[in-house]
Order: sequence, then structure tokens, then C-alpha cells
Amino acid sequence: MDWQIYLDTHYDQHLQELLDFIRIPSISALPEHAADVQQAAEWTAKKMTVVGIENVEVMDTGGHPVVYGDWLHAADQPTIMIYGHFDVQPVDPLDLWDHPPFEPHVTENRIYARGASDDKGGMITPILAVEALLSTTGRLPVNVKFCFEGQEEIGSPQLPNFMARHAQKFACDLVVSADGLQWSADQPMLVTALKGLTAVQINVRGPQADLHSGLHGGVMNNPIEALTHIIASMRADDGRIAISGFFDNVVDLTPEDRQHIAAVPFDDDDYQRELGIPAFFGEPGYTTLERNWARPTLEFNGIWGGFQGEGTKTVIPSTAHAKITCRLVANQSPERIAALIEDHVMKHAPPGVEVEVIQLPGSSDPFLMAADHPAQQIAATVLTKLYGKKPYFVRVGGSVPVIPLFEQVLGAQTINFGWSIGDEQLHAPNEFYRLIHLKRGPSGYVMLLESLIDF
Repeated sequence: MDWQIYLDTHYDQHLQELLDFIRIPSISALPEHAADVQQAAEWTAKKMTVVGIENVEVMDTGGHPVVYGDWLHAADQPTIMIYGHFDVQPVDPLDLWDHPPFEPHVTENRIYARGASDDKGGMITPILAVEALLSTTGRLPVNVKFCFEGQEEIGSPQLPNFMARHAQKFACDLVVSADGLQWSADQPMLVTALKGLTAVQINVRGPQADLHSGLHGGVMNNPIEALTHIIASMRADDGRIAISGFFDNVVDLTPEDRQHIAAVPFDDDDYQRELGIPAFFGEPGYTTLERNWARPTLEFNGIWGGFQGEGTKTVIPSTAHAKITCRLVANQSPERIAALIEDHVMKHAPPGVEVEVIQLPGSSDPFLMAADHPAQQIAATVLTKLYGKKPYFVRVGGSVPVIPLFEQVLGAQTINFGWSIGDEQLHAPNEFYRLIHLKRGPSGYVMLLESLIDF
């Protein structure tokens, strides 16, 4: 296995390259770091070129760039597109870091730095795998394209139009995401579903200005009271979302789906203590994990109106507001769910106030790829060989907007084959990356590419 010898003997070099990559403060959310995001793109393009990836280019998106490259000499073999991102989250609060966030600190087989785990450690992994194969065999077992972006941490706002314009360039049979998770350092997992997202704001207006509650009380509907009436109508007493049509397109869990979820170690009591809540509450008929991973949600993220300071101010507020987000499952549409919420709000709006519902930006579609999909089973076999145990099949309550985008624009589904772990302080101070991933990950990608022959 010459490629494995290559990876072993070049480990120190690869570690130093990763540290150099991490040192670039490529924070996509902050305009003052736009040049750093561009530098990270150029670093990526240079590394890809050096290892033998062809047609490498840093592509303009109208925002932060995308880096493309390919190797397309495996005749009659499938084309696999590998995805990842080189932008990172802001570092605030800076005083909670034990070391400067862009001066990687290596200790106890970990790298502590912003972006070490999410996603620079993961993103470099398939590049190193391709390097090992091209350096030892001169070829790859399948055709490979790369799509590395610099705007994932801000929701990939330019990617929908960008991918639509360049759909032919990125055309592929399967996407493999290097921005993903394993369950733990010694337990693999595969993500079979991600939730979509829609967000709305409810605005309730009463009088033209805040009014003295003594001079004008008792003659009008208070906007806060009207808003609470609307909010209360959205959920039944048993926890079920009470918006008509909300569940119409939901893909129900199969017995096999429920078995996969039940196979993941989980203790309700431990989770309840971790959250610090007196009891669970939610849609009846489902376990805690099923509700969290596989059922749609409706959550109130903020509510405001009237006087918020200490003490008393005797006013009737002129307005009241609430923000709502819904995490969606296949086959729910963000636009349809927002419209259903608006219909419900208008139906339950009490007299004496004006009510509007505004759909907020940032929506995304849900993603579902069954555990028995051939690509999932190929990845499961690779992970079983790599870890010595079978992966869990896990659904995630969060959203990754670009993954359903690939299916919509390219007609290609995505397997998640990344190397972060949920405890590695992703997006938080003292983010870290376990160095075992830098050894295991490239080997896993070589094994995966070899296993995708004739996919």
C-alpha cells in the first residue's frame, strides 16, 4: 500500500501545511477580513496545483470566491465532486481563548485554533489523499472535481446563482462533503439527513404611538396581548404544531429509520440534566431523538414590545413583535411553510390591531439520503474498515444550505465524509482538531475513492 507509506512519511510536512493554512484569518463574516478569505483561496489553489490537480482556478462569485480543480482521466468511471470550505467563524469573545486563535497551538495531539476543525482540517484531508495517490500511482481511481468555497459560514449567499451559472463545470455523479462530523474519536457516523430552515417575523400594530395606560386603558386591544393570542394558537396543548397543512409533505420515519436512530447511544435523563430543564415537551408519538433529528420544529427565537426596563412604565405599547424559525424535514418547502404560518397568523389575528408576517432571509431546503443508498453503504464499509466498527446512521437538526443546492442544481446527492467531532468547540473559543484525523482522514479518502469505482 504505497499511498499509506507516502502518507506516513509525509505526515510532518502535512501537519506544517495545515498549520500554515490555519494561520490565515479567513473570517468571511467580517469585511475587514475579505483579503484574508481571498488569501485562503489562493493558498488552497496553490496546494491543489502542487499535488497535481488540474484546471485549478479561483472563481469569482460576486462575494467570497470558490476554488475549482479537477482530475478527469479515469475513463468510464464516475465523477465525484469533493466539497469543503476555507472560511471560518469570528473569534469573539477573544478573552476566552487560551491562545491567540490564529496562532495554532499544538499540544496533547490536538491543534487549538480557529478553523482547525471547521473546516480547514477537514478540507485539506481529501487534497492530501489525492496527493498520495498521484505521487505513488500517477492516477486516481475515479474522476474527481473540487468545490471549495469561502462563504459557508455566512450561509453561502452567492452559491445558488454561482452554481446555476456553472452547473456544467461542476456536473458530477456524487458529492462528498469534507465538512462533516464523526461521532467520536473512535466511533464513526454517517449523516443521512439535515433539516431545512425558514424564518418569519410577526409584527402587530395598535395605536400610532405608545399610550398612557390610565388615560386610554380598556378601550383597545393591546398589541402584546394580541401577539400572545396568536402565538398560543400555534401549538396544541399536547405539543403538536397546530398550523394547518404544516405536516402535509413530511416524509414519515420508516421502521428502519427508527431502528437506526434507536441504535445511537442516548439517555433521556442525562440529556435532560445537560439542558437543565425540568421535563421534555414536544410532538407526541416520537422519542426525544426522533423529535430533535427527524421531525419539523417551530421555535420562537425572540419576542419584544413595550417597556423593557426596570420598574414600571404605565404604557400601552404601539407595537409587538416575534421572530420564528422552523427547522424542516423532507419534503417540506421553506416558502410553503412560511406561507402557511402567514395564513395561520391572519386567521387568528384578533380585531383591533394590524398584523403582518414577513419572511426573513436565510431559508434553506432539507436534505435526506437514505442509509441504504449505495453511496452511503460504500462509505459505511470504508468507515467500518477504518475504525474497526460500523458507523451510526445519524440525522442532524442543523442546516447546511449548500447540500440540498447540489441536488437541485447538479442532480447529485451528498455523502458526509468529514472529520470534525461535535465536542471540538466548533464556532466557540478554543476550537481544536484531533491530530488522529490528520492520519486517519486521508487514508479514509483514498479508500473511499478506490471503493467508488463503477459507482
